[in-house]
Amino acid sequence: MNRPLFTQSPTNLAELSVSELSGSIKRTVETAFDHVRVRGEISGYRGPHSSGHAYFSLKDDRARIDAVIWKGSFSKLRFRPEEGMEVIATGKVTTFPGSSKYQIVIETLEPAGAGALMALIEERKRKLGAEGLFDPAAKQLLPFMPKVIGVVTSPTGAVIRDILHRITDRFPVHVIVWPVKVQGEGSGDEVANAIRGFNALGPSGPVQRPDVLIVARGGGSLEDLWSFNDEAVVRAAAESDIPLISAVGHETDWTLIDYAADVRAPTPTGAAEMAVPVKAELEAQLAGLGARLSGCASRQMDNRRQGLRALMRALPSLDQLLALPRRRFDEASTGLGRGLERTAIVKRRSLERATAGLRLDLLTARLADRRRHIGEQLLRKDRCLERHMLRERGRIAKAEASLATLPSRLANQIRQERMHLTSLMRHADSSVGNAMGRRLAAVAAQDRVLQSLSYKNVLKRGYAVIRDDGDQPLTRAEAVAQGSAISIEFADGRVAAVAGETSDAPVAPGSAPPSSVVPKKRQAKPQEGPEAPKQGTLF
Repeated sequence: MNRPLFTQSPTNLAELSVSELSGSIKRTVETAFDHVRVRGEISGYRGPHSSGHAYFSLKDDRARIDAVIWKGSFSKLRFRPEEGMEVIATGKVTTFPGSSKYQIVIETLEPAGAGALMALIEERKRKLGAEGLFDPAAKQLLPFMPKVIGVVTSPTGAVIRDILHRITDRFPVHVIVWPVKVQGEGSGDEVANAIRGFNALGPSGPVQRPDVLIVARGGGSLEDLWSFNDEAVVRAAAESDIPLISAVGHETDWTLIDYAADVRAPTPTGAAEMAVPVKAELEAQLAGLGARLSGCASRQMDNRRQGLRALMRALPSLDQLLALPRRRFDEASTGLGRGLERTAIVKRRSLERATAGLRLDLLTARLADRRRHIGEQLLRKDRCLERHMLRERGRIAKAEASLATLPSRLANQIRQERMHLTSLMRHADSSVGNAMGRRLAAVAAQDRVLQSLSYKNVLKRGYAVIRDDGDQPLTRAEAVAQGSAISIEFADGRVAAVAGETSDAPVAPGSAPPSSVVPKKRQAKPQEGPEAPKQGTLF
């Protein structure tokens, strides 16, 4: 009997569509895992999506689960997730029917214990320190006596009251408070914006720019102080142009802003003490300095007064100073009358001589002559002016006429100048040739004079130059030692020789002298005559 290839076995299971099955699984998972806490390491985190949601995974050494943080929950997180951070996530497990995957929808996120937070702080500290934000060389000095102090803290806490109370006790100055949240979501951004806001104030704005900033918060746990470990806060503190004092927590609490600030105060009250001096101490110090200054001035005046008195004792009296000038004045006053009388007599005689030659007719004739001379000069000036004007008119007319013929005259002048330039070039060539000929002739004449004065022409007449082994001319016989090497220069060359003994006996004609200079190559001919002339200098 043949059986069919496919047979349908009887079953009471209902048929479900894929969507129905996925929805059933989704409801079952969400019901069973409605609220869970999962501990794991963040993996694949790349920051929030453009939509505001964040997608990543949680993993341990054996498993991985996808995670998502919706935009509304992400803005409420106390900590921002970071790659490799171990966290405890609280949320619910759900499925994604589109790809048959399950994931956890995270509602809250917190680090997995204080050890994870400390590890995160150390990692962030190394990162920011490598960028130079904690460099001690970049720290600023606090002003000694600030006029305005800016405080970044919560306006409702006890910290601001402690700071104001301490400043009022020590040195009352103007305090500007920038209210911020010091804990919770968004507190780090508010603190960073407050620091940058104080630095953005202008010197002439409605709000006076502070001379020093205090960022303060009371004590708390590591999680409570986490806002002051935020990277934005650290960068704002490091970039602050106003000197900044960090006063976060108690003396044992350390945050990253403490490393970026210019000065760290152990407590907010300590920050107020660092910001302003003690007014009473300054007043006491000023009083002491004033007393010292007064005493020093008094002692200095006493010393100067004593020195002045000593100088006064060394000075002569007024009568002694005026005795010599008074005597000179008396002598001058005595001779003044006689001199005045003599001067008056001399002047009277001179006036009498001058008045003797003065007569009225002479003065009248001289005045008439001067008037006539002046009239002639005026007439002459008028005629000269007329002639000058006529000449200038003629010159102007000639100039106008010459302007009409200026182009033709310029062309003729250019042709003449070109011809003149050509002639000058020919004359220059001939002059240069003649000058070169004269120079060559002068050089030849100088050469002939040099040849005529040369000692070699004298050698041609039968003379010789005797030199020693240093090639220096020998002018005396006593300079030649027996057996010394000498050289004899003739007109046709040199001969090497050795000096023999000298003798004062006369040499007979035709016979060899008893001691002579014997050349090495050939014997010199005996000199005829009763006595050979001695060799002299040629120069």
